[in-house]
Amino acid sequence: MTLPPVMPPMTPGLMISAPASGTGKTMLMLGLLTALRRQGLAVQPFKSGPDYIDPGFHGAASGRASFNLDAWAMAPGRIAAHVLGQPAADLVLAEGSMGLFDGVALPGETGIGSSAEIAQMMGWPVVLILDVGGQAQSAAATARGFATLRPDLPFAGVVLNRIASPRHEALIREGMAEAGLRVLGALPRQGNITLPERHLGLVQAEETEGLQAILDQAGDFVAAHCDLDAIVAAAACRALPASAPPLPLTPPGGRIALARDAAFSFVYPHVIEAWRRAGATILPFSPLADEGPDDSADCCWLPGGYPELHAPRLAAATGFRDAMQRFADTRPVHGECGGYMTLGAGLVDAQGVRHRMLGLLGLETSYEKRRMHLGYRRATPLAALPGLGAQPMRGHEFHYASILAQPDAALARVTDANGAEVPETGSHRAMAGGGQVTGTFFHLIAPATV
Repeated sequence: MTLPPVMPPMTPGLMISAPASGTGKTMLMLGLLTALRRQGLAVQPFKSGPDYIDPGFHGAASGRASFNLDAWAMAPGRIAAHVLGQPAADLVLAEGSMGLFDGVALPGETGIGSSAEIAQMMGWPVVLILDVGGQAQSAAATARGFATLRPDLPFAGVVLNRIASPRHEALIREGMAEAGLRVLGALPRQGNITLPERHLGLVQAEETEGLQAILDQAGDFVAAHCDLDAIVAAAACRALPASAPPLPLTPPGGRIALARDAAFSFVYPHVIEAWRRAGATILPFSPLADEGPDDSADCCWLPGGYPELHAPRLAAATGFRDAMQRFADTRPVHGECGGYMTLGAGLVDAQGVRHRMLGLLGLETSYEKRRMHLGYRRATPLAALPGLGAQPMRGHEFHYASILAQPDAALARVTDANGAEVPETGSHRAMAGGGQVTGTFFHLIAPATV
C-alpha cells in the first residue's frame, strides 16, 4: 500500500542552516519565528535531526508545536506525514542541525540524517547563516560551495552573522554579489543574542528565565537586520512522491502515566502526538513534586532529562518511590536515558556522591567521570517493549553517564549508525505481580523499516 498520488497541498518553506554548529542557526530561527508571528503570519516550525530541546524554543516563539524530521531514523512516509499532518500555516521554517550536509557515514531509513536531505526532499530553499568574523570577500567562497555542491538543492541566500562594521559588510556583500548569491540579512557582531547552555546543549525552554524577553530581543534584532519580505518570498516547496505509509507508533497503553517536570522532559513531540492520535490518554505527573503515576494508568513512561541535577530530591521522594514500586509490580514501566537511570538502583553524581534511585532495575550509573555517549541507535528487542513488542526501532543516545553495573537481562541488541554493537543494551526485569520494567539509554524516534 502506498500513499495516494494526490496529497494535501504543501506549505512553502525554508531550511535555516549553517556550515557548522555554533554559527547562529537557533538565534536566527527564533528571531524569524518571533518577527514573522508579530506580522500575523502562521509559521510552522520543524527541527531537522534528533534534537529534543530546540523544538521547545520553537514552540514558545511560534505558538505552534514543533516536530523533528530525521532522514536517518524516519522513512520518507513518516517525514511526509509529519509535514502534511500539521495545521494550515502560511510558511514553514525548519532549523537544521550541525552543518548543512553533516550526517553519519551510512544511510538509514531515508538518508544519512543531514538537513540537506530534508530540504531537498521538501523543496525548501536553504537560508545559510554564516559567521563572517575574521574574513571579508572570502566568505563568498564558503557560501558558493554550499550553494553549488548539490545543484538540485534549492538555495535562497545567506544571512551574515558577526558583522564588525559597515565597511566589513560592504566588502562581504561585494564578494557575495560576485559569487551570484543573495544576502538576506546582516547581523552586527555586538548585537548577538545568546541562550543559556548546559552539558546537553541549551537549557530547556520551560527552565529559561526571561524567555519571552529573549525571544522579543531576537525578534527585534532579526527584523532590524534581515529582509523579512525577501526571506518569506524565497520560500518554496515541491510535490512529494508517493511513499509507503509509516509504521504505527503504537501507544504503550490506553492511559499512559508520563513523568513530566524539570528532571523528566526529553521525549520527542511526535511520539506523544502519535500516542494521542491513536486514542491514548496522557496522564502527567511530577516525580520532583513527590508524585506517583495515576493509578488509573495501564502503563508508565519515564522520559529522559536531568536526573543527575535533581538526584537528592529524587532520592528523598519516598512517595514517588513507593508509588512506582506498587505500580510496576502489576503494570509495564519503561524509562529512556534519564528515566532508565532513575529506574536503577543508584546514581553517582559529579561529586562522587551516590543517590538511591527506584531500585526497579539493578542499573548503577555515575557522572563522576563524564564520558560522552552520542549517536544514532538501531535496536532489535530481545524482550517485548510496551506498545512496540519486538519491532526493531531507531533512536538516538546522548548522555554523559557511565555504567557501573547493569545486572539485569539485556533488553535489545543495539548498534550504532555504522552497524557496530554498543554496550548500552538496556535492561528488563519481570516483576512478581506480572508487571515488567524496561529501560534504554536511547530515545525512541520511530520503528525501523530497514
